[in-house]
Amino acid sequence: MRLLQSDDDGNLSLTEFFESAIPNYAILSHRWGTDEVTFKDLIDGTSKSKAGGYSKIQFCGEQARRDGLKYFWVDTCCIDKSSSAELSEAINSMFRWYQKAARCYVYLSDVSIRKQKASDTFAQCTWESAFLASKWFTRGWTLQELLAPRSVEFYSREGKSLGNKRTLEQQIHEITGVPATALRENSLSQFDVDERFSWAKSRQTTRGEDKAYSLFGIFDVQMPLLYGEGEAKAFLRLREAIDRPLKGKSYPND
Repeated sequence: MRLLQSDDDGNLSLTEFFESAIPNYAILSHRWGTDEVTFKDLIDGTSKSKAGGYSKIQFCGEQARRDGLKYFWVDTCCIDKSSSAELSEAINSMFRWYQKAARCYVYLSDVSIRKQKASDTFAQCTWESAFLASKWFTRGWTLQELLAPRSVEFYSREGKSLGNKRTLEQQIHEITGVPATALRENSLSQFDVDERFSWAKSRQTTRGEDKAYSLFGIFDVQMPLLYGEGEAKAFLRLREAIDRPLKGKSYPND
């Protein structure tokens, strides 16, 4: 797992850690835009040229520092997606990485705390209505990013705190249909398979297969990625992995 550090001048560096030596870290949850900073951008030193993506990384680093955390993780640039093996390992590890994060910061690019009109008597409620309509809640990958971490904190596009998973529990339940008990660190295995599938039913991903791949952690399964197999076959394999009895699981030397 690669983690980011940011120095006083905002320069970013990556450090790789293995499972037994991973330090405390913060993790970012967000919707991808068109100018995200990639792993290659960091290596080439061109990350600052992508203003939108770089500003989110800056936000995450600054908030982590305020929370006393030296390291942080951002999906756009901490994974070398040019390596299919690394991408597969990352997707199969993603739920666990979010689960083990000390803090998860949800950056909502479509939620602003700024008043639209000075005369608007309901200005104080504008961010709440935008929160309820945020596209973050419609994306496939963000379901596990909501459920896995113990601490999930929501921020506006200005980087201002809106609340956390506990203080906004009722609103989140209304938006997502996920029961409050599932939002409170309870084991997801206590919810039946069909109910967990229902939480993801209306969510979208850019690639069809990712609708299934983004649910690996929700069902505690691991599978190889086969991009090109299509959404239907990906879900068929996922169902088979979920239904496979423990004794029937295959191991590397079988």
